Amino acid sequence: AFLDLTGPNEIEGVWKGSTILPCAYEPVKDFVQQTLMWTVVHDQSSGTIFRRDGSGDHILLSEYRGRVSILKDAPGNVSLRILNLEISDRGTYTCQVTWRASNNSLITKEITMKVEVVKVAVTKPVIRAGELGLTVPAGARTSLTCVASGSPPISYRWFRSTPGGKAQLLSRQSELAWDNLQLSDTGKYYCEAENR
Repeated sequence: AFLDLTGPNEIEGVWKGSTILPCAYEPVKDFVQQTLMWTVVHDQSSGTIFRRDGSGDHILLSEYRGRVSILKDAPGNVSLRILNLEISDRGTYTCQVTWRASNNSLITKEITMKVEVVKVAVTKPVIRAGELGLTVPAGARTSLTCVASGSPPISYRWFRSTPGGKAQLLSRQSELAWDNLQLSDTGKYYCEAENR
C-alpha cells in the first residue's frame, strides 16, 4: 500500500504493565516524514501526547512524561510504547503522520485505536526455565534471559553462586549478557523474579 499506516483497532493493556500501540508504514522513496503526532481522547479530556517534528521530540501531556517513547527498531515504525499503565490511560488514541513529497506537497494519514486498561488477578511470578547447562566457547557473546509471568511490575535479579554459598548479584535486568566470555565465567547462575 502506498504510504498507509497500519495498526489494530483495539489494544488491551494491563494496569501497571506496559503496552505498545502499533502504528507503522512502509517508507517510500522521495517521501520524508515531516511530523508524527500521537493524540488521545479520554472521558474528560483530550490532547497531544507526543509530537515529533524538525525541532525534535516533544511530550506535551504531563501525565505521560517519563512513560512514553516511540519505538526505534525499524524505519517507518512509529509505534508508541507506554510504561506503567494507569486506569486513566484508557481512551481513543490517534497516530498521525505527515510526509513531504519531493515536489513539496504534504500528505497526512492517521489511524485510531481504542485502548482499554484492565486489572488482572494478582499472581506470583512464575519463571519459565530457559536452556539449562549451556556450553559456549570462550570469547563468544551470549546472554541469559529470565522471563516471568505474573502481576506487573516484576523486578529481576541475576546471581552467580560462588563457592562457600555466597551469591553474587550481577544484574537487576531480565537479561544477563557477556560480550566476551572468559573461562572464569564458567559457573552456576540463577535468576530471581519478584513482584508485590
